[in-house]
Amino acid sequence: MAALRRSLLRLHQTLNFSVRLAEPSLSSSGRLPVSLRRVAFSAESGHTDHDVSADEQRRRLHNRLLYRSKQRGFLELDLVLGKWVEENIKSMDDLQIKALVDVLDLENPDLWKWLTDQEKPPEAIKANPVFTALQSKVLNNLNAHSSPNTRATPGQPWVRGWDDNRGREGPHYGNQ
Repeated sequence: MAALRRSLLRLHQTLNFSVRLAEPSLSSSGRLPVSLRRVAFSAESGHTDHDVSADEQRRRLHNRLLYRSKQRGFLELDLVLGKWVEENIKSMDDLQIKALVDVLDLENPDLWKWLTDQEKPPEAIKANPVFTALQSKVLNNLNAHSSPNTRATPGQPWVRGWDDNRGREGPHYGNQ
């Protein structure tokens, strides 16, 4: 039902707004000009116009980014990234939010390896201020709560494969 609602809204916006500006300018009152206000579709009342203020747009963006950081499908990242974003998103400016979006667009396994220093991140990622802050938080937590001899050296995986006993005495199958 939600997908149908979204597609009807997009269709309505496409038909009514032939020209869309990338970043509409706000008036001095902080409201969008009448021609650029979003139109929301309601099944009960048909089409209704709603003013969407800059504060409301920012709140929606924060909620979207918070959801993306907490629901990645990779439990470790869900916990680490979600908590960090929840603590810091209110104080972020526009450049930091763009940097956060860049971090959220990274693939889970790569991001986890780079955050935990299992692999060295590319220079473009190292230059991202959000990634740098997040990585320092993760590494500080690792150093505070785990012994260095329980972790692999940088560049080496933490968990060995299931078939590490292969070729030695012992079973040649399973994780035993």
